[in-house]
Amino acid sequence: MHLVCPGCSTVNRVAGERLNEHPVCGSCKAPLLTHEPAVLTAASFDGFVARTGLPVIVDFWADWCGPCKMMAPQFAHAARDLAGRFQFAKLDTDAHPAVSMRHHIRSIPTLILFRDGVERDRVSGALSAVELKRWLLAR
Repeated sequence: MHLVCPGCSTVNRVAGERLNEHPVCGSCKAPLLTHEPAVLTAASFDGFVARTGLPVIVDFWADWCGPCKMMAPQFAHAARDLAGRFQFAKLDTDAHPAVSMRHHIRSIPTLILFRDGVERDRVSGALSAVELKRWLLAR
């Protein structure tokens, strides 16, 4: 399985049975499966989403958005609980509007589930950690 390093964007190959062994990047030695969502930019978004072997859930958010701020700890909690099954990431829509426009983000927070770089599902609005995990595990 391929995992993209959230720190340096290097693609690393990791055996599926070793995901629970806290793999690190072969290039920068950063953890590949952090228990916190990866922070994406316009430069890192496409490579991270398309080249990561796990399903990637991206939270499109903005700093001024109250529901985004309310959901942030819930998203982080789900990231800890589902580490190794999903890769969690966040993209600031104000800092990277071109990515947001390309993915037709009309309201925030919006969560998009990607598999192999292709959007598979999306939901808009704040979710609790329980609701988020239920939504992801049903896909």
